[in-house]
Amino acid sequence: MIGASREALAAGRQNLESLTDSTSVDAVKLAEELTAVTVLLDREVSLRRVLTDPSRSGQDKAQLVSSLLTGQVSGETVDLVAGLVRSRWSGARDLVDATEQLAAYAEVIAADKAGALDDVEDELFRFGRVVAGSHELRAALTEPKAGTVAKAELIKKLLGGRANAGTVRLVTALVNAPRGRSLEQGLESYSKLAAARRGRVVALVTTAVPLSDAQKERLSGALGRMYGRQVHLNIDVDPEVVGGVRVQIGAEIIEGTVSSRLEGARQSLEG
Repeated sequence: MIGASREALAAGRQNLESLTDSTSVDAVKLAEELTAVTVLLDREVSLRRVLTDPSRSGQDKAQLVSSLLTGQVSGETVDLVAGLVRSRWSGARDLVDATEQLAAYAEVIAADKAGALDDVEDELFRFGRVVAGSHELRAALTEPKAGTVAKAELIKKLLGGRANAGTVRLVTALVNAPRGRSLEQGLESYSKLAAARRGRVVALVTTAVPLSDAQKERLSGALGRMYGRQVHLNIDVDPEVVGGVRVQIGAEIIEGTVSSRLEGARQSLEG
C-alpha cells in the first residue's frame, strides 16, 4: 500500500490495538468477524467502491457500514470497519486488503495475550517449509476446484492437536481465501504481523547443522545489536549452505558479500 491507504491501515491497526487492550474484548471473535467482512467486501465490488469514494463524506460511509453490519457482527467490529471507511484510500482494493490484515492481526494479538505468539510464529514458519517441500500437499491446498470444507479438513488433519488454534485459523483463512497470493507470501505476511506486534524483525537463518538453544540466543542477540531491534529467528537446516550459516533479514542477505557482518554472526554462534 502507498500514500493514503498506508496511513489508513496504520490508523486501523492502532484502533484495533486500543480496542483489544480491554480484557473484555474477544480478539479471536474480532478476527473471525473481520474475516467475514473481508469476504463480503471482496465479493461486492460496487460496495467497496462506494465505501472508498472520496466524493462521499466519511460519516456517510460510516453510517452505511453501520446499517449493513449492525446485528450481523459485534459492535466492536462495526466500529473498526466504520473507522476504516472514514479514512481516505488510494484504491478500493486496499480497503479489502486492510480488513484482511486487521483480521490476521487480531489473531496475532489473541496469541500474544495468551502467551503463545512465539509458538504461532514458529508453527507458521514450519508449515511453510512443509508445504514448500511437498508438491502434492501444496497442490491439494491451492487447487481452485477443491472445496473449502475439504481444505479445512486437510489442515485440521495436518495441524489439529499439533499446533496452536490460532495457527490453524490463520492457515485455514489463507488457504480458503488466498486473494491472489501464494501460500508462501501469505504465511510471510503473517510472520511480519507477528514481528510487528513485538516491535521486532524476522531473520531467516539457514545453517549447515541444527543450532542449540544457547547458539540461537547468542545469534539473536548479535543480530539485534546489528539492527537495533529485537530479532526473531526462523531457522532452516541445509547441509550445503556455504560457510555454515546464511542470514536473511528482509531483502538483505548476510553472507560473503558482507563477510565482516557474517563473521560476527558466526563468532556469536561459536560463543
